[in-house]
Amino acid sequence: MTEEANIQLLAERVASLGDEQAYKALFRLFYKPLSQFAYSIIKSWESAEEIASDVFMNVWKHRERLLQVDNLKVYLYVSAKNIALNYLTKAARTPHFSLDELAVDFSVSYATPEQIFISGEMVKRIEAAVNALPPKRKMIFKLIREDGLKYKEVAQILDISVNTIDVHMAQALKKISEVINLSFVKSK
Repeated sequence: MTEEANIQLLAERVASLGDEQAYKALFRLFYKPLSQFAYSIIKSWESAEEIASDVFMNVWKHRERLLQVDNLKVYLYVSAKNIALNYLTKAARTPHFSLDELAVDFSVSYATPEQIFISGEMVKRIEAAVNALPPKRKMIFKLIREDGLKYKEVAQILDISVNTIDVHMAQALKKISEVINLSFVKSK
């Protein structure tokens, strides 16, 4: 069963049966990514976690609406974005998107200490390159690469075209590869 099919099945169980176990499974699956996404908008971990919780409270309160949702992942991210933007409006702040505090999480699965060291250096370079990207480009890159969203889903969440997503990803990958290649040339 694909991830989307599994998510859809969980949503249907929550909507039709009020299945608390399915609700908890959705919560575990999306709470951290939604918190990180909300943090990128409001720059407060405590408030970001509260926003992710609010998304799930709304899901449970209005669970019967889930049957009308085509893509739950997009629905949850858009909900988080809307709640975060409402939070900023209420707090009288200027909305901004920045992921400067988020770290790229790359797993290392090599055996030898030398390979682990080399991989660690590569991770640092990639992380630095990602963090040097402009905020919107970094957000798009992280939503696709870390959260596993599709271009179309990110386009819906950010209310921009798929072509714009494609351009941002191409430029991000080009910049990251340039930084990595420059780093290797300098270190040799």
